[in-house]
Amino acid sequence: MPTAPQTTDELYEALQANQRRPYGRTRTVTAEELVDAAERFEETLPLVRALLELQEAYTYGSEPRKSPVAFARLLTLFDEQPDVFDENLRHLVFWRFKWVAAALRALPEIPLTSLRQWLTEMRERYEKAGLGLQPYYGQTYRLAAHVGEDEALAFELWAGRTRTRLSDCEACEIGERALYHLAAGDDERALGTWEPVLAGKESCQEEPARSIAHALLPLLRAGHTDRARELHLAGYRGCRRNPSMSGEVGRHLEFCALTGNEARGLELLAENRNLFDEVDSPLELLDFLTGVEVLLRRVEQLGHGGLPAAGFPGRTWTVSGLRAEVHGRADDLAARFAARNGTTAHTERRSTRLDRAPLLEALELTLRTRHLDEVAPGAPVVAPAARTAPDLSEPLPELIARARALDERGHPDARACWTELRTRVTARGYTHPDDPAVGPLARLRADLLADEASRLGERDDFTGAAALYEEAAGLYDDAGTPAHAALARAHALLATAEIPPQTSAPAGSGTTPRGPADGADDTPAEVAALTAAHAAMVRLHAESPGLAPYQEARLLRLRATALGLRLQASGSDGHVAAVLDEIGLLHDFATRHDVTGQIAGALILRASTFALSGDLPAAVAETDALLDRLNAHGPAWHLPRALGLRARLRLGAQDAEGAHADLGEALRLAADWPADAVDTARLHGDLAEACLRLGRPDEALRHLTRSAELNLRRGDRFDAYCAYSNAATLSLDLGRVEDCIALLDSLLAEPDVAAGEPNDRLVAQMRLTRARALRAGEDLKAATAEFLALAAESAGWDDDPGSHAVIAAETAVLLAEADEFDRAREAADQALAAHARDPRHEALSNCLRELARLQARQQGADGLAGALAFLADAGRVADGARTAGYEAHGRSLDSALAYEYGRVHAYADAYEEALAALEKALALLGEPGPESDRAGEWAECVRFAAAMEGIYLERPAPALARLDAAVSRLTALGHTGETEPLTSLADRLRDEE
Repeated sequence: MPTAPQTTDELYEALQANQRRPYGRTRTVTAEELVDAAERFEETLPLVRALLELQEAYTYGSEPRKSPVAFARLLTLFDEQPDVFDENLRHLVFWRFKWVAAALRALPEIPLTSLRQWLTEMRERYEKAGLGLQPYYGQTYRLAAHVGEDEALAFELWAGRTRTRLSDCEACEIGERALYHLAAGDDERALGTWEPVLAGKESCQEEPARSIAHALLPLLRAGHTDRARELHLAGYRGCRRNPSMSGEVGRHLEFCALTGNEARGLELLAENRNLFDEVDSPLELLDFLTGVEVLLRRVEQLGHGGLPAAGFPGRTWTVSGLRAEVHGRADDLAARFAARNGTTAHTERRSTRLDRAPLLEALELTLRTRHLDEVAPGAPVVAPAARTAPDLSEPLPELIARARALDERGHPDARACWTELRTRVTARGYTHPDDPAVGPLARLRADLLADEASRLGERDDFTGAAALYEEAAGLYDDAGTPAHAALARAHALLATAEIPPQTSAPAGSGTTPRGPADGADDTPAEVAALTAAHAAMVRLHAESPGLAPYQEARLLRLRATALGLRLQASGSDGHVAAVLDEIGLLHDFATRHDVTGQIAGALILRASTFALSGDLPAAVAETDALLDRLNAHGPAWHLPRALGLRARLRLGAQDAEGAHADLGEALRLAADWPADAVDTARLHGDLAEACLRLGRPDEALRHLTRSAELNLRRGDRFDAYCAYSNAATLSLDLGRVEDCIALLDSLLAEPDVAAGEPNDRLVAQMRLTRARALRAGEDLKAATAEFLALAAESAGWDDDPGSHAVIAAETAVLLAEADEFDRAREAADQALAAHARDPRHEALSNCLRELARLQARQQGADGLAGALAFLADAGRVADGARTAGYEAHGRSLDSALAYEYGRVHAYADAYEEALAALEKALALLGEPGPESDRAGEWAECVRFAAAMEGIYLERPAPALARLDAAVSRLTALGHTGETEPLTSLADRLRDEE
């Protein structure tokens, strides 16, 4: 706290500000400082309020040793100066007797006699104050349940009594009753008791998160797996990183361990590493550590004890090491409670949890399914066995020969051979065979470098690829194979040309860094670089005699590719002919020398070129011819790519059904080949798009996540995160809010994502989607905090002010929903300033109208001026859109604005102005026609105008005439679904006449 409050008003403001903080060390330390400040005032009331805040911080910050101390001071003040305590403060004092009882139960060093003495004092004080004893009996039952003695009698004494004002809330009491039935082994009755809480009908600060954590395993045992999955996602978010709910976090970890989600469990454990240090409650810690041990024990049983795990601070842990540490600490805690209570209840409950067998082999919890093989840092993701891998056990000379033969043909199995060779060559004690057919070690190392460079290029790491190709070329020269060196240099030229502008070229590449434009004609840098690369390849080709046919065909393919990429970058019709000429050279040469793979490559390039130039019929014809040839002559591994190309063409021609069929066949054929060789990830991504166009969003979601998984497996993390980000957005659109949040939480926890490495805008998009999901899930506090952070960051995006405009506008709406209209106005002004630089007409108009509606609804006439100011801004946005020729995707900006003027005036009781605005909206809309998609909007506008006229302005006759005419018109046009609200209002008006 920068400076201590100097007045009681400042103290109260500081207390209110602290109450808005999340529970934890910061809030607790501030509360302690505010108690010190309150003691300096002569009045007692500031100290009372400060002590109440301090006890709350201790209680929900999981510091039970300190909570009774704060309450003792409070109780002394209550006894000495009862007049200071009004009815509300008196109620809080008696309520918090229960907090102290809970704190004492959580401390094994407190004797059982002291706990019972406290309950006796609670009863005596309640009786003296004339208060009902149901809360006392509730605490008596909780102590009995904690100790494990006389639970049934204590339960009946509590549960049969009438609730009082000091009873725990309905949600908490439901939770306690359900736990009683669960402990008695009656899952069905426990779940039935829990239902109002699990269904969200009863809730409080801790519920339903607390009950959900305990209900997960009973739900699984009852066969309700889908509901258990949904509640796990929602409930975990309500307790994660919260010291006072660490026991519930432990039960979510246990749930993961018992459903085949051990990898997710380790991920959640890492997210909650703070709990190892911040939980000061021995009882909560025991519950948490037992859940942790269930998870670690399961991981260890599966043979992954060496995996890293997040644990106690001060050292790094493996699963096995942490499990041993947790086991010792938890056993000690259980023994301490057993000694204090004189029963074995806690040791037996702990043993039951540890000995429980998995309930399901596998339950898909999130859209991002992970396995333990994927958890180790830097470990490659293990791909599922979709095909029979080639046998690589042959002697080294034969394996080298096979790798080179397969590579010459472009066969996908060459990759596996090179991978095996890389393992053997880098092994300690490797001896290169003295075999002329194998050649020197330099050539083999060059082969391996070229393979590695190719993989980097596929992941768009062109800088790394160019450097490795150059290094390989040097080794080929050393090995006396100039033709291979020439081909490697051609690859290096193309990779260098593909390095994004303003990125330095690799050392030794013979190129210079490129800026945003090259040359006086302002030719885009990428276009200029590809033109230069093509020219250099032509020269290299002319200077490289002795190329084998497969090498010459490959070099021709690189030349054609460079010009194809140039066409893609420029979009210039003037570049089409040059590409087709090069493709013709490649096709003729490959046909003449029967280089089958390059014949197919030429046909693929030709079809792609026609597509780039906008000649879709020619592209489709070429692709059909390509598929005919591949089916007749091969090579078969080109079929999935060719089908994928035709599918994309069909998507461009709005033939989603045809595209879906092609992509389905492509994936069936792709199963015969390594996923990276046929780009299975892209096939799944394209199939997701086809599914969306066909109205199959759930199927699309599956293909998006599959595409992301495959991209991760081949190391293409950027494309993987893009696919996952799209999946998160789609899941949010589908109303699967918790799925969306869980997926994004998992992604944002990745070290490279947290560091913003893949792309800072991609990370921002993930955070924005998550913030929208939090808002949809009604976690407005978390959503507002994320939106405010994003708005502050995006304010510096000088290259993308439009995105900042949208983010700031959405932030303004959230602030308005929290009644913070001054801050909402500031955020809206930021959005408008950014919009002026990069217009986002529809998004800004929608948000400004919503801001006006919120202010008028929440403040009535007092908020009219502010609301009208927002609408005036929306009017200027609509004017700008009209001037720019912008057409809204949704409602017309002008008619929507007029309708909002009507609604805002209605909230302010200005009914004549409201009716005039609605008349304007109707005029702008015009009457609907038979095919009109505006019938619903028109009908709503009529209904609202009639309500203003007939109810608020008490002119029922014209209102009824308006309604009857509208119903007749809509019925005649076939829009019968839109007439019901109108006839309902008309009936009401006639009844009131």
